[in-house]
Amino acid sequence: FKFLFSSLSSITLFILPFTCNMLPSKMPEVVPNFSNSVKLKYVKLGYQYLVNHILTFLLVPIIIGVTIEVLRIGPEELLNIWNSLHFDVLQMLCSSFLIISIATGYFMSKPRSTYLVDYSCYKPPVTCRVPFSTFMEHSRLILKDNPKSVEFQMRILERSGLGEETCLPRPIHYIPPTPTMEAARGEAEEVIFTAIDELMNKTGLKPKDIDILIVNCSLFSPTPSLSATVVNKYKLRSNIKSYNLSGMGCSAGLISIDLARDLLQVHPNSYALVISTEIITPNYYKGSERAMLLPNCLFRMGGAAILLSNKRRDQYRAKYRLMHVVRTHKGADNKAFKCVFEQEDPQGKVGVNLSKDLMVIAGEALKSNITTIGPLVLPASEQLLFLLTLIGRKIFNPKWKPYIPDFKQAFEHFCIHAGGRAVIDELQKNLQLTGEHVEASRMTLHRFGNTSSSSLWYEMSYIEAKGRMKRGDRVWQIAFGSGFKCNSAVWKCNRTIKTPTDGPWQDCIDNYPVHIPEIVKL
Repeated sequence: FKFLFSSLSSITLFILPFTCNMLPSKMPEVVPNFSNSVKLKYVKLGYQYLVNHILTFLLVPIIIGVTIEVLRIGPEELLNIWNSLHFDVLQMLCSSFLIISIATGYFMSKPRSTYLVDYSCYKPPVTCRVPFSTFMEHSRLILKDNPKSVEFQMRILERSGLGEETCLPRPIHYIPPTPTMEAARGEAEEVIFTAIDELMNKTGLKPKDIDILIVNCSLFSPTPSLSATVVNKYKLRSNIKSYNLSGMGCSAGLISIDLARDLLQVHPNSYALVISTEIITPNYYKGSERAMLLPNCLFRMGGAAILLSNKRRDQYRAKYRLMHVVRTHKGADNKAFKCVFEQEDPQGKVGVNLSKDLMVIAGEALKSNITTIGPLVLPASEQLLFLLTLIGRKIFNPKWKPYIPDFKQAFEHFCIHAGGRAVIDELQKNLQLTGEHVEASRMTLHRFGNTSSSSLWYEMSYIEAKGRMKRGDRVWQIAFGSGFKCNSAVWKCNRTIKTPTDGPWQDCIDNYPVHIPEIVKL
């Protein structure tokens, strides 16, 4: 199926949605509309149940038949059959040794499970809040000589999906902003240390217990590194394995999770602390280029601290178990490489340029990513439907519409990177998700803005705060980043999670979800 799924790249998922355009607009009353029939829904559910449990349906009759036959024979005849068997001691010893060796080799080569013990998200203070009126007032004062750029920012903000509670660091509140190195370090320390302190309080983790430290921050990479700053603050052990990832964009959070998983495979009985954040202070663009003003409108401050473990005793208290991580990199293509590009404008002011081809490139990256992750997570019923449709298109009629796999059969929850309203809209449309499936992403964008690599954890926290996370639920995290990358992580919930009394949504979860209009007039 993996080979067949690779053919998905030839299918235009983003152009041919699964619709029934061939049906007449109005059906005669004597002919029922089967596309809307309730019975058709139950036929599909029956098909899915049959295919997904085909082994059970095949094995149960065999087991019942064998049991009936054994009961029919009777105990005396069974005893005679047992006595008639001749066992050689040497053969039994050799067979036992072989079985034990195979079992030992299997369990030793089996990858260690990676558990997410807990995580925490930084909640900015209300003093950092940036209502629309404040943002636009600052824009008019900073760009007073360029009213067209101010108007452009207003139009972006009106359609952004952000709310009135998003936050920017204190140095950006000044007029003009003061993006100094000291101010940037101050923001980093506030975000990172607050998230770590909360995580340690929740888990009882002590600094000496941390074996692996990974910090990812894309645009702020000081010397000493942010990971060294954490080591210094918490006086971590001298033999700690620390890593600092920079320049990898909004998908760096899942890259850090993947790196931590690989390290936990070779370091048994260990804890890994992952910090995901983006420091806004030194990266606020003060020029007038429209493509470089977009990040000012969308990005807001935030961060998350995640504790991973491979200790067996943690499987009972851990919230989630990591099932899969799939990474897709489109950097070999020049357009993909430069679609999110840090550069200087004609006036020499540094900013991040977002290309107009960004959504098309993100779509191609997502298509490649789901091509790989599909066979790992989709049930047999969906893979079989895709296979049959693919064969039909290749052999019978190339004009048949492609079957888009139903990923709702594989996951209960979706955490789509809150990079912007367009990103969420496009994924909802092309993955055929409901409003509830993307609710966490939309509400996170509304309440916290685009917090870069940490946005996925605000979304996970939203689902928990709503009391929707049950034991056995599967979560799909999808993130996009510069380069261009699309990364996915699949988690399985270990236990039903009680509605938390703390966290970033503590004081506002009852107000959500909220209606987000297409345009907010400013």
